[in-house]
Amino acid sequence: MLEIIYQHQDFIIINKPCGLSVHKDDNERGLTQIVANQLGVAQVWLVHRLDKVTSGLLMLALNQPAAVRLSGLFAAHQIQKTYLALSAHKPKKKQGLIVGDMKKARRGAWKLLKSKENPAITRFYSISCEPNLRLFVLTPQTGKTHQLRVTMKSLGSPILGDELYGDKTENIDRTYLHAYGLDFVYQNQPIHVKYLPNCGEFFQRNSVLNQLNLVN
Repeated sequence: MLEIIYQHQDFIIINKPCGLSVHKDDNERGLTQIVANQLGVAQVWLVHRLDKVTSGLLMLALNQPAAVRLSGLFAAHQIQKTYLALSAHKPKKKQGLIVGDMKKARRGAWKLLKSKENPAITRFYSISCEPNLRLFVLTPQTGKTHQLRVTMKSLGSPILGDELYGDKTENIDRTYLHAYGLDFVYQNQPIHVKYLPNCGEFFQRNSVLNQLNLVN
């Protein structure tokens, strides 16, 4: 059973586990079919996406008109998304704005460029939890593929456990990126949903939990 964090007559927000693809992938059933079966409805609609390795808040529409409206809000960047990440590396700067175009690299990866024609934009700040472990709070202003993972690498702080952009020698139980918050207005109703990560041994460390409580 997938965890339902928020329910509205037009949409639900679930806690997507890390390692579960939003697409059919190799699974016999795709995530939308799993959710539809759980709710006992014929269909639900994806209105945005999370990487397979990312856990956290994922919204699905419960009818087609709502899917159109919500997809439009995401496309217009009218839904503020907040993510949490951990890294074992100190960043080039502790907070600020990262802006740059993204270009395809090798092995399905992307890289951040210095040019700014159609840039990925991410605001962030970071907090030290303990030696060699730092918490990042990321608020993307755009929605590019792998944006946050590439941004973290560009800071010199690849996400802990990210095999594509991080240290290949790590033996970590997951990629430590979590979709923590969604803030938006839907049909004149302000909606604020936050949900702390509940999987991953490093997210459960006391030093990290203490800082997460401050974020929360």
